[in-house]
Amino acid sequence: MTAPVFGMTFSCPADEPVPVLGADFSKALLIETSEDADATAFPLDTAVRFSSSDTAMVAKLGTGLLADAVAGINAQLTGLNAGADITVVRVKEEDAVADTAANIVDVLTGIATIPSQVNATPRLIWCGRTAWRVDLDTTNPIVAALPAACEKLLAIAVVDVDDTSAANAIDARETMNSERLLPVGIAARVYEDSNLVTRAMGPRVIGLFIRVDNLNEAKPFDPIANRAVYGLAALSRKIPFSLLDGSTEGQQLLESEVSMVASGESGVDGAIADGGFVFIGTDNTTTGELWKQIHQVRGADYLTVKLMQITRQFLGQKITADLAEAWLNSIKFTLRDHKADNDILGYEVDFRADKNSPEQIRLGHLTVNLGIEPAPAFKVAHHEVRRYRPAVEGLVAEIIARLNAVS
Repeated sequence: MTAPVFGMTFSCPADEPVPVLGADFSKALLIETSEDADATAFPLDTAVRFSSSDTAMVAKLGTGLLADAVAGINAQLTGLNAGADITVVRVKEEDAVADTAANIVDVLTGIATIPSQVNATPRLIWCGRTAWRVDLDTTNPIVAALPAACEKLLAIAVVDVDDTSAANAIDARETMNSERLLPVGIAARVYEDSNLVTRAMGPRVIGLFIRVDNLNEAKPFDPIANRAVYGLAALSRKIPFSLLDGSTEGQQLLESEVSMVASGESGVDGAIADGGFVFIGTDNTTTGELWKQIHQVRGADYLTVKLMQITRQFLGQKITADLAEAWLNSIKFTLRDHKADNDILGYEVDFRADKNSPEQIRLGHLTVNLGIEPAPAFKVAHHEVRRYRPAVEGLVAEIIARLNAVS
């Protein structure tokens, strides 16, 4: 505007740290079939977003596998969190499983368009038919497509693998190499009306992620291991497991990075719980240990999104000391808050001269070096038990003191 000759003006300098809200990492994407779904509400190959607490919308999913997936998620939600933010893509059921899997792969290939379609970015993905393979030497085509799809959304996927045996589950896991895949080697037995049926465990694990996120102010930093899985009548098979015996089948699955659900056993040393069904698993399928625990990957993705939200507010402005300080302090304050909440163990924000030469700054390039240490899951407790001599010395002193008191 034209400045007044006699009067006043107001301005808002953009040289202070900016806050950001982060993103909701508990939104889910489900891709499967449901032949009797309402075709108007859920058209084929179309992303539809709704709340799982919306009973009218859920009813329109029909009785297919998508409906079971939503029911499995809802079963895990507790307290006031009655629903989940879900996007579904219903694909056509073909005569051959391979053709149905190909329909799901087509959706994954175009997954980058889904956020714009539904105005939300799903970060938890589950696809049906991942337990199927042409043979034991071939990767499931959906599993092959999932890593690239997950990278596009900064998402992770729960992958159901062959639940008939530990050997087959481990063999399927060996076809994967991604920090964004969490294989699960057991299926769920659930009631549909009075019928007891076998359904995928993957959606129940997705619901568990959502439940744990809700307990941590909707932030995805907490692991989901050793948590109850609700809504199950039984497991597709009983997997022997002991906290004390590393040779059990369940421990072999975990060693190969295949997550599982174990049955509780009352009065049994080494059981995961006294009753119910408990999820056990922390590791993805990446090679190496640096980003092996999947909750650390989700936490790093969450911080990446927050850094994007911070930085885009400064882009386009002229580079000055004030701008650089405001940008760096915005990052520091965000990481400081996450450290205070024990979301991360520690951090460092470093602006280095060797990374910010005059030539780079003239081009409009600034570089910040970030060190962020995520908190690991507590997986193994080592107890060193030895005799305690001071207790005996204390006993002798007590005896002597009592004798002196009598005399």
